[in-house]
Amino acid sequence: MKITRMQSTLYAFDLGRRMGDANSPSGRIRGSGCVVELQTDEGLVGIGLGGGGVRPQMQGMVEQLLQGQDPRRVQGLWKRMVDKHFKGGHDGLINDAIATLDMALWDLKAKANDEPLWKTLGGSKQPIHCYASDLGIPLSDDELAAWFTRMASEYGFRGGKLKVGLDQDADIRRLELMERAFKQTAEAPMLLIDANEYWSPKQAIRKVAEMEERFDLTWVEEPARRWDYLGLRRIKDAVRTAVCAGENLDTLGDFLPYLQHRAADVIQVSYGMGGISCALQIADAAFGYELPITLGGSPGSIHAHLATVMPNFMTMEVIDPVAPDGVFTSDVRIEDGWAIPGDKPGLGIEIDREALAKQAIEKVPPGAGPSPFGRRPGAGLYEVLPTEAERAEAAKGVAQ
Repeated sequence: MKITRMQSTLYAFDLGRRMGDANSPSGRIRGSGCVVELQTDEGLVGIGLGGGGVRPQMQGMVEQLLQGQDPRRVQGLWKRMVDKHFKGGHDGLINDAIATLDMALWDLKAKANDEPLWKTLGGSKQPIHCYASDLGIPLSDDELAAWFTRMASEYGFRGGKLKVGLDQDADIRRLELMERAFKQTAEAPMLLIDANEYWSPKQAIRKVAEMEERFDLTWVEEPARRWDYLGLRRIKDAVRTAVCAGENLDTLGDFLPYLQHRAADVIQVSYGMGGISCALQIADAAFGYELPITLGGSPGSIHAHLATVMPNFMTMEVIDPVAPDGVFTSDVRIEDGWAIPGDKPGLGIEIDREALAKQAIEKVPPGAGPSPFGRRPGAGLYEVLPTEAERAEAAKGVAQ
């Protein structure tokens, strides 16, 4: 079997609810994605899901490094892509390109084996612990409470994650709403908070300590800048709540200071970190330090496949139990707060060609990227509450 070509389609879609965090309190209502298809001379096609900003990089890698190669040699091809870019570094856009192609290669390998990815990876089919993730800073208290309540009642989640960072009084009030929602499914709900790197270490210590007086928090995520491993260690040592970090790092090398300095209690892992191949390496490295790992949100909850083989796996983020874009379906289902990986070959992703054609675009529209507003002014320096304009935009909900 040989790789013959790559095809990619960029598309945009409605999110279904307004999403935002401490860096984007006005939120966004549109998202975008890219379906990448690695085609072979035997008719099998590997699916990769990623961002549309790296199509040129992916095309170049396929033409220079992957065409004519056996896609079942996944880790060897992953190393070939990484080694090609060692001089300039394989972070950033190069990392994103490698991650998407690596996903497509693993999908092909499992399809060639005629088995689901979890089995190709060596896992056993098992329920995967999950939590519901709100991205709900733009939502009103009533909207937020309704969403968490629905996640508990309809999907059985026993815990969730709340975006925090801009308004301590509001954060404490909304923590209570989240806790109340999940009390219907758990006596002691898993309560997670995420500051998205908005705080300085001192701010984080003060704010988390105040929250701990009223809530049993499972973790605080990204309480300081991703590169400030010494600051993260200061927070970790000063609060009772676990520190969870790593979401925006790209490579195993990026994580070494975290591990060597014991900067975090829980390590975040994702296929977006250099692909499934690299995610497995990071999880193994964390296991060597006896640290639990958590898997971030993934399209179609496909991270459930990876969770079956990752030692010290703790829990997996679910942003939408059902993919909102309508472009693909996943063989991973959410039941009673657990993700159940399916038995279809590969990732279990099936593309709706008609929907993809209707939503296809040439470039990502403004505001539809994963972080359209960048880092908020004042982050880590001084507090900036949402402006009146941001509050007014958030209040629009998803209506156009």
